[in-house]
Amino acid sequence: MSKSNSKLFNKKDLLAYFLIAGTGAVVQLVAGGLIKDWFKVSYEESILPAYYISLVVGFILTKLFAFNARQSQQTRREMIKFLMVASFSGFVTWFFSVLPYRGLHSMMNDISWQIPYSVKKINLTQVLTTINGMGFSFVSNYVLHKSFTFKSSGFYDRFKDLIR
Repeated sequence: MSKSNSKLFNKKDLLAYFLIAGTGAVVQLVAGGLIKDWFKVSYEESILPAYYISLVVGFILTKLFAFNARQSQQTRREMIKFLMVASFSGFVTWFFSVLPYRGLHSMMNDISWQIPYSVKKINLTQVLTTINGMGFSFVSNYVLHKSFTFKSSGFYDRFKDLIR
């Protein structure tokens, strides 16, 4: 492993980010289910709003606990870069959730599980394809946040000059 790879994929940052992403994943799954139930939207339509709800939790936790960024004094800059990366990764999540779901749905019926002592049924096919999308998003988020969002790259200053 080269020195640049070991800096990008060091165990401490990867573990911290994995735990934070896990928290975001739970928030996203719960939010997606609630959005589908409360607003009567399709699975595909619930993915991005749920992703953006989990994004808020993700930014706060990532800022505090991952990539040694707690004391950076660059929160506004990091928020803008975080939003850019997260928007790209939101599309990654949607694409790698919806595409497999549509493929599976065309070949078989959805698999559901009824929560015991409840009227709530969970569509396991949708949950599993969402987790698939989250996995792809995890990789893109980790690499881009580590190498771009929480690293001073000069991008923010150039962007700020551009919009003035």
